Amino acid sequence: MINLAQKDVQHTLAKFLITAMGVGMLLGIVLIMMGVYRGMMVDAQVLLNDIDADLWVVQDKTLGPFAEASRIPEDTRNTIKIIDGISNAEALTFQNLQLPKKPKAVRVVAVGFDPYGTINPINPKRLIQGRGLERNHYEIVVTDSTGFKIGDVIPLMRNTYRVVGITHGSVSSGGDPLVYVSLKDAQELQFSYSNSRIRNERERGFKTVSSPMVNTIVARVKEGYSPDIIANELERFKYKSVYTNEKQNWILTKNLVEKASKQIGLFTAILIVVSTIIIALIIYTMTLEKMKEIAIMKLIGLPNAIIIKMIVQETLLLGFLAFISGNIFSHLIYQKFPKRVVLELPDAWMLFIAVLIASILASLVAIKKVINADPSSAIGG
Repeated sequence: MINLAQKDVQHTLAKFLITAMGVGMLLGIVLIMMGVYRGMMVDAQVLLNDIDADLWVVQDKTLGPFAEASRIPEDTRNTIKIIDGISNAEALTFQNLQLPKKPKAVRVVAVGFDPYGTINPINPKRLIQGRGLERNHYEIVVTDSTGFKIGDVIPLMRNTYRVVGITHGSVSSGGDPLVYVSLKDAQELQFSYSNSRIRNERERGFKTVSSPMVNTIVARVKEGYSPDIIANELERFKYKSVYTNEKQNWILTKNLVEKASKQIGLFTAILIVVSTIIIALIIYTMTLEKMKEIAIMKLIGLPNAIIIKMIVQETLLLGFLAFISGNIFSHLIYQKFPKRVVLELPDAWMLFIAVLIASILASLVAIKKVINADPSSAIGG
């Protein structure tokens, strides 16, 4: 038997392919949105995994440096180091900076740490050029996405910093590039007052004392000790909020990304609905254009089931071609986005199933029109 769907598609091939490509662009954006969410999840864990700490000690009743402002004295590190079960502990700072660069400043997150300490947040696997920090002052390691090169000099506040190393793929929980400076430089950048403010405070009779503060103390636990038990002990006796690596991961991936994930999910659902409506309109229009031929088929005794089969096949073919073109489109453009986009195969399969279901639903309008078609309308044109 002649494949009616094949003959009909061949008759309107150009229109059919253009429509599939148009719907495919919408589906490609759906895949990109899924990839943006996956990228946010990956970005949220990059720094956490590079630091690889068991415990995060932060200001009391705060969620830590990634979710809320946190300030604790630097010397807290010394008291944590001597606690039974702690192998090492180091102080860290995190702050947003604008690195001056033409034609536009670069927004980054600066990580401050002790270059001579036991916990180094610079992952050696990410270091692609130069070296890590070896001095307490005026050195900086940047991410390649900032555009800086080895030997570049970056002015920040009252001092200048020379780029000594470049990493790749180092981003903050928000997807901004990471740079690394010594703890002493970071404290000066974050907690020190400007010259004008210092002069103003002196004129008003206040003495400005720069106390050594940090945003968090990270610690690693000795083998055989429970991070949860030590965290509870620290909270009881040190009056600080303490989070294990698992809790900090939950704060980053669930608490901070949750709202964004809901927004992305809603936007994705809207795009799928729009794609379904477009497919339904196209199939309905194609069905209207051949209503006379359908009436003739019914007049000669062709059952509705065969005609309905033709419409469903056309709709599924349109959805399949749209899905293929959407995949091609998304893989062509995803690397152009400023933040990480992660395209995963399970997401593509989920979208494929959604497209099949949407295509079947989209064909119902045209099917209803076919069932109600009057065979006598074929007589007399």
